Amino acid sequence: MKPEDLQLLVTRQMPFGKHKGTLIADLPGNYLNWFAREGFPPGEIGRLLALMQEIDHNGLSDLLKPLRPGRSG
Repeated sequence: MKPEDLQLLVTRQMPFGKHKGTLIADLPGNYLNWFAREGFPPGEIGRLLALMQEIDHNGLSDLLKPLRPGRSG
C-alpha cells in the first residue's frame, strides 16, 4: 500500500459494473467480499478494491472520514 492510496479510496469512483460511479470507499462490503472470493481486477483498481475490502473487513472504514473531500482532519 502506498500512503496516497487511502486518499484515492475517497476520491476514485468504481469505473465499471453494478456500482459504477460509486466511490471506492462507499462500495458495500458484500461487493468487496465478492471480489475477494472471485479475484480482484488487475492494476490500480484491483489494488484499491483489495485495500478497501481489507479496511471494511476489519471495521476500519471510519479512518477514511477525515480524508473525504470537503472535510478537514
